[in-house]
Amino acid sequence: MKKVLFVLVLLMAVLVVNAQAGKTNFAGTWTLNAEKSTQPQADQGGGMRMGGGNFVATQEANLLTVERTRTGQDGQSTTTTMKYTLDGKESINTSPRGDSKSVAKWSADGKSLTIETSRTMDMNGESRTMKSTEVWTLTDAKTLTVASTRQGPNGEVKATMVYDKK
Repeated sequence: MKKVLFVLVLLMAVLVVNAQAGKTNFAGTWTLNAEKSTQPQADQGGGMRMGGGNFVATQEANLLTVERTRTGQDGQSTTTTMKYTLDGKESINTSPRGDSKSVAKWSADGKSLTIETSRTMDMNGESRTMKSTEVWTLTDAKTLTVASTRQGPNGEVKATMVYDKK
């Protein structure tokens, strides 16, 4: 009985590894290439940057971790870490802007990853939910493109951020 259980566990491990083997790996230290990126104009709701900034991504079997360090207007550095499960299940991340709920799904060919996020925030006593979508794609081994879409006050706002791998 123990041998049968061992074989089943081993078989499951092989299946999980093989399922992830064909997927793109986004791990690396990524630097924003502002010249190749497109940000929305302020009148399109682009006053707040969409994504952007350098980050470090680690990717293990079923988890993508994104760590961003940003310097605020006060000169203080803040690091945020977002974790996304890569199995289509909801991930919850906590940040100063509030909790966000995200679902990451692979494209059929495993070459791009779509992350849909919903964040509810309290602003001036009013609760607002913001939804966004990011599509991560490696255009080559050293270039990552993240196409973002979110709902702004004047409609849909899009940005394309291009990152170079260090």
